[in-house]
Amino acid sequence: MKRVFLPLLVTGLLALSSCGDANKSAAVEGDNTMTGSEMGSDSMTTAMPEGAGDAMGMGDPNGPTGPHKNDNEFMMTAAHSDQNEIQQSKMALAKGVTGPAKEMADKMIADHTKSTADLKAIAAKKGVTLPTDMDAEHKAMVPSMEKLSGKAFEQRYMAQMVTDHQKTANTMRAHEKMTQDADLKAFIAKTVPVVEQHLNMAKMDSNMKM
Repeated sequence: MKRVFLPLLVTGLLALSSCGDANKSAAVEGDNTMTGSEMGSDSMTTAMPEGAGDAMGMGDPNGPTGPHKNDNEFMMTAAHSDQNEIQQSKMALAKGVTGPAKEMADKMIADHTKSTADLKAIAAKKGVTLPTDMDAEHKAMVPSMEKLSGKAFEQRYMAQMVTDHQKTANTMRAHEKMTQDADLKAFIAKTVPVVEQHLNMAKMDSNMKM
C-alpha cells in the first residue's frame, strides 16, 4: 500500500507544480500584452501633435489685401500699414497697457519705424512721396478706441493687431508675386517675415485670452 501511495503522491505534486508554472507563464504573457498595448498608446500620443504649426501667422496672397495694383500703390499701402501700427501702438502705451500688449506695442513701434525707413529709401529713388499718417479706415477707429481703457482696450488693440497684420502679410505675399521691381522684391523678402512674426505674436495672445 505504501509503495503504491508514494508514486501517486509524487505524481500529484508534479502535476500541481506544472499548473503553477503554467499560471505564472500566462500571467507573464498577460503582463507583456498589456505593456505592448500601453506602448501602442504612447506611440499614438507621440504622433498626435501634427497641427502644432496651425497657429503660425502666415500671409495668404489669395486672402483680403490692401490696394496694390502697381508698385506705387503698394508702397503707399505699405507706408499706411506702418503708420497704422505705429500710431495705434503709441496710443496703447499712452493708455498704460501692460504685459503682452505692452511688449507688442514696443515691438510695433521699433519694427515698423525701421520698415518705414527702408521703404522711404526705395520710394525716394522712384520719386514717390509716402504718406506719414494712418489711412482713413484707421483714423475713423480712433474715437472708439480712445473711449476704452484697461483690459477692454488691450483686447481691442490685440484683436486689431491680428486683423491688420494678416491683411499686411497677405498684401506683401500677393505683391511679391506681381512685382518685377528688384528693390521691392528685396524689401518684401526682408519685411514679410517680420510682419508674420507680429501676426503670430498677436494671434497667440488672443488665443490665450480666449
